[in-house]
Amino acid sequence: MTAEPTAEQLEILRRLDGCTLANTIETFQRRLRNEGYADRTVLCLFPKMPPVLGYAATLKIRGSAPALAGPAYTESTDWWDYLLSLPPPRMVVIQDVSEQPGRGSLIGAVHAHILRTLECVAVVTNGVVRNVPVAEQIGLQLFAGGVSVSHAYVHIIEMGEPVEIGGLKIASGDLLHGDVHGVQSIPRDLAARLPLAAAEIIARDQEIIALCQSGHVSLERLRAALARRIP
Repeated sequence: MTAEPTAEQLEILRRLDGCTLANTIETFQRRLRNEGYADRTVLCLFPKMPPVLGYAATLKIRGSAPALAGPAYTESTDWWDYLLSLPPPRMVVIQDVSEQPGRGSLIGAVHAHILRTLECVAVVTNGVVRNVPVAEQIGLQLFAGGVSVSHAYVHIIEMGEPVEIGGLKIASGDLLHGDVHGVQSIPRDLAARLPLAAAEIIARDQEIIALCQSGHVSLERLRAALARRIP
């Protein structure tokens, strides 16, 4: 049975920049190098915020037309219970499956505050968000396809089911990391092993960087340092 990462290991992973984390995961050859992360259609809205890490709470929404049945946008609260069924910290992952994705936003000022109260650190969506300054002020990171002024007819149609955001397939409870570079998934069974592997990669990278900054660089020394960097 694979050991779950400790709180300390999770914090180490959270502090990593996304590129170093992706490089570290690559060394385990668990997945192809063009998999495991959202593409450029999902952008980090607050690039100066520190990295975030959390467990995925998955939702599917529609918003470009009224719901045929079910509660109104402002009355739907059962998804909060679903959020709390997952361990903190949490990242809310919202796939907009509307005919016109991005017509309306589920997340605005009120829900941003609710999500922070429920120990959510970020929202990830192929759709849109709104009241962006409020989210930034309270420390809720946003990864989205864009912004909108309206919630339109947003309604939740599924929760806890697999979603796909920017080409990244995400299941409920997946461990996610996000920073200025974007969002990626962390294989749960590798999470406890990644901090040590990342430290080794950082040390090898720093050797090359220090050599470049030393003023005593040569192609031979660079090639030797690069050879030591490649495991």
